[in-house]
Amino acid sequence: MAKTVTNASDIAQLPDEAAIEALLDALDVSPDSNLISVLQDVQDRLGFLPAPALEAICGRTRMPLSRVYGVVTFYTQFYTEPRGRHTVRVCRGTACYVRGGKTVLDAVKRELSIEDGETTEDMMFTLETVACLGACALAPLMLVDSTYHGKMDSRKALRILMKYRKDSTQ
Repeated sequence: MAKTVTNASDIAQLPDEAAIEALLDALDVSPDSNLISVLQDVQDRLGFLPAPALEAICGRTRMPLSRVYGVVTFYTQFYTEPRGRHTVRVCRGTACYVRGGKTVLDAVKRELSIEDGETTEDMMFTLETVACLGACALAPLMLVDSTYHGKMDSRKALRILMKYRKDSTQ
């Protein structure tokens, strides 16, 4: 199921106002700052863009909240919810599809017990499907973080996920 911030333990993990202000101080955010760069830097540090951080950015840049949210929701690189430690992207492009990409995606969804756009409860994985990963010769293709895994099948995909799980526990 998708991870949303709904319980006390989730809220405890959110940065407090002082931490957000300290981060914006360190980034020297001002009305002259480039909004997209600020959003990227804050997301890099926090892992996502929580509402309190967006509100603080508005105060520092003197931009209306609607404009900041407009940018955040327009670009797919920005996330307003916590994400998993690893992002798994499965290609659903034509080359991948005809070579068994749907089978790979189904196996990943079953293994992680999540759907496209969701994050595992343990915050280990976020699953995304993408129209194309640009390496059709390797179809079907799965990308974990920035590592391409080509010529996938269900068993290979599951072995790769197990490796990431194992490496994260060591």
